[in-house]
Amino acid sequence: MQMIKVGVIGCGSIATHRHIPEYLNHEDVEVVAFCDIEKKRSDECASLFGGASYQHYEDLLKDETIDAVSICTPNYLHAKMSVDALNAGKHVLCEKPMATSLEEAQAMIDASNQNNKLLMIGQNQRFTEAHIEAKAAIEKGLLGKIYSFKTSFGHGGPEGWSVDGANSWFFDKERAFIGAMGDLGVHKVDLMHYLLGETFTHVSAMIETSAKVATVDDNAVLILKTKSGIIGTLSASWVYNGEEDNSTIIYGEKGILKLNTDPEYSYIFISVDGEVEKRALGKIQTNDDGGQTNTGTIDHFVSAIQGKNEISPNGAAGLASLSVIIKALQSAQKQTIEEVK
Repeated sequence: MQMIKVGVIGCGSIATHRHIPEYLNHEDVEVVAFCDIEKKRSDECASLFGGASYQHYEDLLKDETIDAVSICTPNYLHAKMSVDALNAGKHVLCEKPMATSLEEAQAMIDASNQNNKLLMIGQNQRFTEAHIEAKAAIEKGLLGKIYSFKTSFGHGGPEGWSVDGANSWFFDKERAFIGAMGDLGVHKVDLMHYLLGETFTHVSAMIETSAKVATVDDNAVLILKTKSGIIGTLSASWVYNGEEDNSTIIYGEKGILKLNTDPEYSYIFISVDGEVEKRALGKIQTNDDGGQTNTGTIDHFVSAIQGKNEISPNGAAGLASLSVIIKALQSAQKQTIEEVK
């Protein structure tokens, strides 16, 4: 099969810890270009892995041999870079949140459709083994009617992960647009859309900047409702010090499904009769040592380019999760329950 040539735009932590290693480990991919406004970063990647180094992404996009790009830049750059890349004839894998407004997100989707190029959003929890198994079990009726859920994604903050530490763009509203909800919350919104098989129609939220020196949220709790009446809570936080929480619990008429609540068993089903099924499936994505090293994102993106599967999550799914987060912001500001359209 023909090698897929890839360029990586943005050479910070998400690129060097996720995208680049996963591309390099894929037998059908050749990473041929790197770009970063801090050119020493792209120079270092090019030196380590081979390929060209660029300071300006427009120059990278001029390379007609590049089939696809990863957009791994601060949030406020996602939309423009993605649209430009799609217009240049490249498939795009864009980090989350996909954009800073619904209009920007729609422009990305339009560019994908107009150019017949794939647009994938890096909301990777769909690829965790326990979540894949849970979706299949739910579709087969394991839980019966679903009543409620609670899902959480929290850790000590991006300063321990970002290449810029405490000075990271993550804490700056002008560049990030949104804090923990955009960094972590969109993952869980997308996950619940995936698991429940429907999107949220209403959201109420409380958000705070509790611990960080930041102009964005670092601690958020959302109450969510689907069209069919499933209600639940979603927590996204950078103030979970000491231990990360990336868990989900779903409550139904036939029992309870616990995902990534136990360090050994990532899938636990407790039936209404009290019988317990425990399965030790693959670990969830984490920045901690010993966690999942392959998120599945790159494998899925490459397979979609090769025509082996439909892209997921696509631009529409990214827009759906972004819509919830934007309405959550409005809910917190106005102290209202907001309808998500």
